[in-house]
Amino acid sequence: MDSTRKFGKYRVEREVLDEQRLEDLTQRKTYSDVHRSPTEQLKDSLRCTVPRLKRGVMSSLPVLYWLPKYSIWDYGMPDLVSGISVGIMHLPQGMAYALLASLPPVFGLYTSLYPALIYFFFGTSRHISIGTFTVLSIMVGSVTERLAPDVDFLIKNGTNMTAEVDITARDSYRVQVAAATTVLGGLIQVLLGVVKFGFVGTYLSEPLVRAYTTAAAAHAVVAQLKYIFGVSPTRFSGPMSLVYIVAGTLVSSYAHLNGNYTISVVGDIPSGLSPPCVPDVSLFGEVIGDAFALAIVGYAISISLGKTFAIKHGYKVDSNQELVALGLSNAVGGFFQCFSVCPSMSRSLIQESTGGKTQMAGVASALIVLVTILKLGTLFQELPKAILASIVFVNLKGMFKQYADIVTLWRSSKIDLVVWLVTWVSTMLLNLDLGLAASITFALFTVIFRTQMPTYSVLGNVPGTELYVDIETHREAREIPGVTIFRSSATVYFANADLYLEALKKKSGLDISKMIIYKRRQEAKQRRRERRAERRAKRRAKKERRAQRAAEQLPGSAVVSVEEDVGFWGDTCIDGTVSEEEDQNWTERENGTVFVIPTTPRTPDGPSRWEYLKGGDPDCTSLDWMSELQDGDTTTLGSSSEDTLSRDLERVSLGSLGKWTWDIHSIILDLSTANFIDTVAIKTMKNIFQDFSEIDVDVYMAGCQASVVEQLERGDFFSETISKRRLFASVHDAVLYCLNHRGATSFPRYEPSLDMHRSTKL
Repeated sequence: MDSTRKFGKYRVEREVLDEQRLEDLTQRKTYSDVHRSPTEQLKDSLRCTVPRLKRGVMSSLPVLYWLPKYSIWDYGMPDLVSGISVGIMHLPQGMAYALLASLPPVFGLYTSLYPALIYFFFGTSRHISIGTFTVLSIMVGSVTERLAPDVDFLIKNGTNMTAEVDITARDSYRVQVAAATTVLGGLIQVLLGVVKFGFVGTYLSEPLVRAYTTAAAAHAVVAQLKYIFGVSPTRFSGPMSLVYIVAGTLVSSYAHLNGNYTISVVGDIPSGLSPPCVPDVSLFGEVIGDAFALAIVGYAISISLGKTFAIKHGYKVDSNQELVALGLSNAVGGFFQCFSVCPSMSRSLIQESTGGKTQMAGVASALIVLVTILKLGTLFQELPKAILASIVFVNLKGMFKQYADIVTLWRSSKIDLVVWLVTWVSTMLLNLDLGLAASITFALFTVIFRTQMPTYSVLGNVPGTELYVDIETHREAREIPGVTIFRSSATVYFANADLYLEALKKKSGLDISKMIIYKRRQEAKQRRRERRAERRAKRRAKKERRAQRAAEQLPGSAVVSVEEDVGFWGDTCIDGTVSEEEDQNWTERENGTVFVIPTTPRTPDGPSRWEYLKGGDPDCTSLDWMSELQDGDTTTLGSSSEDTLSRDLERVSLGSLGKWTWDIHSIILDLSTANFIDTVAIKTMKNIFQDFSEIDVDVYMAGCQASVVEQLERGDFFSETISKRRLFASVHDAVLYCLNHRGATSFPRYEPSLDMHRSTKL
């Protein structure tokens, strides 16, 4: 089948549209029409109506929206089965992850109960399971062991001079630290959600999150080694803590430090629920950094899982409300001695795969945990901690599979691979909190670097179309004679504005800076010539008047002509070949007139020494000659009769410029990739328009978005010399205008083989 028939063909006939004409046709609204004033926005936010109040309540308490519509017959049994399955998973995971947080296992059960009930009222996801999570448990453990180390709770035995750890006092204080950290992290999440800062999770890219959780899994494995091998090494925190743990475990194991070989078990699980208590607010100052890291990581995991299931099942998750719901789950849970929570991938997959439809499944799972705490706690008191550590190992299997990302990213994106590796290394060596900060910083730097170093290209026309592509990467792209179409793959802003200008010079082949410098030097030289000529004319007129007055006073004396004196001096010019015509028109010479002057008197033994001066006057005093001198304007007799400085300057400047007579009359800046433009970029654009106009090259813009045009207007970009007539709706419009405006007179007309008619209405 013919490709033309297969893909179709179209013909368009319209006038060439610049920005001004486009606004007239489309009746573009003004900035005030689109954006309300701050006063109006404030009034609107304070206005209260019944529909607005209803929407506000529904958005703050999503349960009021879906619970009245809940169908027991359709959703009851699937949610019950799913909740029981997830609740059974909560029991071992809660106790195991409490060990990661360096807390008694029973507090893992509390953490699996209260937050899930809070999320039921405020959450918008129907399938995620709120509770303990590996990464957050490790992060909480690093805080509790840093602020409550074993050495602070040693009890000395006076009999044999040994010391033992007061486990009860240590665990009690660690619970306070974990609760304070959790409450503060929850309050941070609520505050971010209220101010609509839900997009903060987008700064954690998928490679960063996966590398971070992979490194956290390694920390979890090391943290569980002491339970697996039955040793009690000293716990370290901070940078390089992973290495010190590993080393301590090996020393303790091979030195048989646990000589009694006792097996550590879960221990007493009190029946019933503990009453809520206010956390120790004095600890907030010491844990604020850790709380912020917990808030960001927990939300990033929560929103990523929530959106995954929402896309799969066709509903919407509100990112800001999710931040509030997770924050309330943590803040309220902290009052009941819970530690930080977020969804777990394994539990969420079980809840979704077993048929869970709503958060009623979360309530069912919480009831399973509640029954265990109230009635079945004694069954777990003799459970060895080594078994719980083994459960952690099994749950980390999926995270260790993420090492395969290295191969995938190597093939798809080297920059994402570097982000993955830097995140993994920094998290392994700097611990979880500092590692997260370093990872986010590095990831943001990669974005900045990519916007600073975008791809710059010169576009050419695809024959037979109105499309323009990079001529360096497309063989059939045809460059428009006399027109350079320049495009950057990134928006222009303060970080890359200078690079944009340098790339434009390089791609266009016009070193505009050197050209302007040369032009201004020539203009300055011309102005100096004109001033010297004017002064010479005044002096000559003055001399003529003096000669006339002298002739009138002495009627019998001879009249000496000034022109003859000038001719006398001109006869002794550098090469002695100056014609009479050149002498008479010395003021009209382009490079100025060259005169000679004796610097020493004539002697019988030989002639005097002569020097030549550009634009000098032999009849002036020595002071006049010195005032006319410029650097390099004097040389000894015998040099070329041309102005040596001017010739050398011209030769150096033109040689460095390369091709002085260039074949470009128009430059089109394709700004279709720009979504904003700041004040620095606006100044750069002004300079581009002004500088290229000095060498008679017209500059145009094409493809500007409406927001960019508004920013140009507010930045005072447009003026008498730069109007909206320089902006075009598309690159093709700008090309057609350039060819009709300049191409017809300066260059052979370029006729692209387009089926689109060009209008003559320009």
